[in-house]
Amino acid sequence: MSSVTARIKAKGKQYEILVDLDEALKLKDGKGNILSALQSQQIYYDVNKGNIASKEDLIDAFGTIDSYQIATKIITSGEVQKNQDYRDAEKEAKQKKVVDLILRNAVDQHGRPYTEQRIRTAIQEVHFSFDNRPPEQQMQDLIHKLKEVIPIKIETKRVKLTIPAQYTGHVYGLLHDYKESEEWLPNGNLQAIMNIPAGLIIDFYDKINSVTHGAVQSEEMKE
Repeated sequence: MSSVTARIKAKGKQYEILVDLDEALKLKDGKGNILSALQSQQIYYDVNKGNIASKEDLIDAFGTIDSYQIATKIITSGEVQKNQDYRDAEKEAKQKKVVDLILRNAVDQHGRPYTEQRIRTAIQEVHFSFDNRPPEQQMQDLIHKLKEVIPIKIETKRVKLTIPAQYTGHVYGLLHDYKESEEWLPNGNLQAIMNIPAGLIIDFYDKINSVTHGAVQSEEMKE
């Protein structure tokens, strides 16, 4: 159990509560409950100073003095502080997703896979900065940087997709990262040549078929 502060600004004043970090984040995602998340029923202006909010201000800001209703509002609409251990674990989890994608898709000049340790060492050598973009997008940038220190390439499959006109607007954003070329056909259908990492192709098909209800035609292209 890790106790942290959750806060929100309302009607020009700041309100804070003490919460359990994991339970509060669950509630923020719509999966937890306030009884597990809230560690004290007091509503503060400042938790560290122990300044308790007045009933008049709570009614003005939240329309109630019910601690659970107010706390739910603070957690779901405000900010839940994350301690350093949590931030470090979150950062490592994001990095691991990118590294795992590389291990699934990348090989050396002889077609052999890399070990996780070699990839992580190379990442340190190129001083790559991870961010909050999807892992698939970061993988492309990281591979480009890793080529500076190791011979590495992504094994890809080249496929041609024909997307019915009624679905093109819904799936166009999914094509962006892997699209090699596109052609709009006279009937409004979209034909796209895709270069997709081999380890991601099943996930890609699952996403696009979910949106189009399986209406996309695909054809693997030989080199």
